[in-house]
Amino acid sequence: MRTARALLVFFACLLVGCGSSPKSTTPPQAAVRNYNGTASVGDFLTIDIDSSALTIAYKNYTNGQMGTVPYTVNGDGTYTITDPDGNLLSAYEVPGTVMMVEAANAGPNRDTVALITAIETAPASIETFAGRNFNYIQFRTSSGGIELGTVAVDSSGNITHAAYWPFGMISQGDTFNSGSFPASSVTEDASGNFFTIHESNGYDDYVFGTQNGFFAVDTGGGTILSQPKSASKNFDPATAGTYKALFYKKSNAQMGENNFESGTASEDKGTVTVGANGAVTITDSQGNPMAAGTLAAIADTPYIYDGTANTLPDPLYGMFTFRSATGSSQQDVYMSFQGNAVIFSSFETGLPLVDSARYEYFYGVGLR
Repeated sequence: MRTARALLVFFACLLVGCGSSPKSTTPPQAAVRNYNGTASVGDFLTIDIDSSALTIAYKNYTNGQMGTVPYTVNGDGTYTITDPDGNLLSAYEVPGTVMMVEAANAGPNRDTVALITAIETAPASIETFAGRNFNYIQFRTSSGGIELGTVAVDSSGNITHAAYWPFGMISQGDTFNSGSFPASSVTEDASGNFFTIHESNGYDDYVFGTQNGFFAVDTGGGTILSQPKSASKNFDPATAGTYKALFYKKSNAQMGENNFESGTASEDKGTVTVGANGAVTITDSQGNPMAAGTLAAIADTPYIYDGTANTLPDPLYGMFTFRSATGSSQQDVYMSFQGNAVIFSSFETGLPLVDSARYEYFYGVGLR
């Protein structure tokens, strides 16, 4: 995977920060809201939600699926979607900002469960992100599921990136990779709401985002979510709280011939609880524990960043991790925050990594 197709960039996600503004100054939300979306299997979608009619209209530009379907609002604020084709199952939304959707029948063969991240349609061009550095994490449904790293866009629109890929230790004995895309590979869309990066292997990546620097990339290898780096490596206690989440999980995974990844894929709702000291507990919808530990800065995690050329070239301020290990397994969890949202992921396998052919991963987004 080398992520030469997935390397890139960005996210726009999540992100509402707020709740502190007086109610009288909060602008009313439009009844009809429009989103661009990317699925972790690599699909590019548009999603329009009509909160008056309680309908969701979607179009998957990658596999041709489309429809207008009803939804109901649950007591916890999430949506249950009644799609006769079974493509969209459930969702939650921060109106006018981000929408997370649990999808089935995604991908080119219409047979893959995936997590869709959709953000409000807004003007976005390469100039929106030029001259800036970002952290990113990638969600995909194969090749170990996750990757995290750093990306820079120079003033001319040239893009460089470097990544840490946990599955790389199993697949190639190396967890780091890097690459670049020249400004000449970028084509702005006539709509002004996204741009395309043309890769040398023939794939096109669709980049869309917000004016304040969050953005997403839909690639042939999945979803890339990116956010500006924090000013400090330290955990911010203001991010503590309980987050409701949607997540994708693959258990008993193993890579086979032709880069086919076997395993049992599923999606679920869950809860992410974060303490003021950085202690984290992640549970599924049944209350079963999925991960627990105390966050440490990536900048203080030598196997990812140690200030030498042997690891990532950037300390990824604003990204955190923790590791838990037993005699037979090792789990690494990665997490970042933006406003009222948390982006989380996990990769787990036996010890030592290089001797284990089977692994498990999950990833998702939570809102509080």
